Amino acid sequence: MNKQPKLPFWQVWNVSLGFLGVQFGFALQNANASRILSDLGADLHSLSLFWIVAPLMGLVVQPIVGSASDRTWNRFGRRNPYILFGAIAAALGMAFMPNAGIAVAFIAPILFGGVMLALMDAAFNVTMQPFRALVSDMVPSEQRTVGYAVQSLLINIGAVMGSMLPFILTNVIGLENTSRSGEVAPSVIWAFYLGASVLLGSVLWTVFRTKEYAPAEYNAYKGIDADAVARELAERKSLAQRLGGFFRLLVSMPKTMRQLALVQFFSWFSLFIMWVYTTPAITQHVWGVEAKWFDSHYLASVGEVPAHIAAAKGAAGDWVGIIFAAYSLFAALFSLVLARVANTIGRKLTYALSLLAGGVGYMSFMLFQGGDATQVNLLVTQVTVPSGAVGLLLPMLGVGIAWAAILAMPYSILSDALPASKTGVYMGIFNFTIAAPQILSALVAGPILATLFDNQAIYIIMLAGVFMVCGAISVFFVREQEPVTASADGDGEAATA
Repeated sequence: MNKQPKLPFWQVWNVSLGFLGVQFGFALQNANASRILSDLGADLHSLSLFWIVAPLMGLVVQPIVGSASDRTWNRFGRRNPYILFGAIAAALGMAFMPNAGIAVAFIAPILFGGVMLALMDAAFNVTMQPFRALVSDMVPSEQRTVGYAVQSLLINIGAVMGSMLPFILTNVIGLENTSRSGEVAPSVIWAFYLGASVLLGSVLWTVFRTKEYAPAEYNAYKGIDADAVARELAERKSLAQRLGGFFRLLVSMPKTMRQLALVQFFSWFSLFIMWVYTTPAITQHVWGVEAKWFDSHYLASVGEVPAHIAAAKGAAGDWVGIIFAAYSLFAALFSLVLARVANTIGRKLTYALSLLAGGVGYMSFMLFQGGDATQVNLLVTQVTVPSGAVGLLLPMLGVGIAWAAILAMPYSILSDALPASKTGVYMGIFNFTIAAPQILSALVAGPILATLFDNQAIYIIMLAGVFMVCGAISVFFVREQEPVTASADGDGEAATA
């Protein structure tokens, strides 16, 4: 096996730059999808059911794309064609979702919004999985932690930009942030237009600035039998045979992947709750808006939403963008030292302490409620919010540390345990450990919120904190492995560390 050359830092940067745009889009979705769906008529307890399309798309799309990209070699590359196609489809979904009102003559706006959310998520997943595999393909093992740390940094720069954009468009540019019944605020619509442009631009940069290894080079660097690869690619298999092969891979997944799955369950269950319910949680807990103003039946009975309620919901929605930008900024800063910390105290301890910080952050949301009007200087503008809203920036420090670790550490640990010829499909399979807890969260979070917490969303954020702490504990059950040297059929050996 030939030694894979180290990449210059800026080439590592180019490989991951497209993640900035993808996460820009994800951030806009995460901070605004609940706001959009509520404006279009979704009930508070049903929000998680709309969000279920996100993990479902990941569950279906990523393994398929991962397997297909493992078998793809053409003049455009191995992963790049999928990255580019997914980015184009995601940009179209971003342009259409906030404009659900234009389809009212043909389809209910809330249904149209849900369909566009599904399209966006499917496209994001088409793009995301090959990006993960691209880093594994192009970056040698000794640079892998650095590669994923750079990826995490760029992801969080994109997330900061995307999260803050609606706030900036309202408070700097002057676009309206309130919406009429069945419509979406203009600031959110234009934010999605700009996000689609950033997504396409950054992905195009990666695609045209990253030259993937030719098959012969790749096989030599990864210790893969080229003849076995050729036989595998030439073999025509029925759908049943392919499904059988896929499930055999699923059953025989590396032990490290199985152990990481438990950590992923607790982590992503918590993250899903945060994305779905932070907006109603702080609207109720900090701005003092009663839960009935999130009930579509009550809204229908009163007709027009009072101006002060609409203003409070708009301000809270904008502030969610600020605190989401804050956790992304903290994550980006932590990403700068993440590799050094992991090399000093170990990847597992770094991972566990990071998740613990996130859990404490979620549970401390309860401490910040209402308060006096406080003027905040955000450099680009000044805004007046309740003091409790300002206090929420502190818990976001812990959430940001956890987010940086979740984006980098499991992939850094896992990549050494995977056979190189199956990296794409195994990374896709690993997405099951992201999608499954989110699907479960989508199914149970709404009923828990309605029956146990009387639609007081702050309590379900605290539940997310409990799950994140459980994730921190479960890291200690993961056993790391040395890098695998594999043949084309995916067999290989690794020493347990």
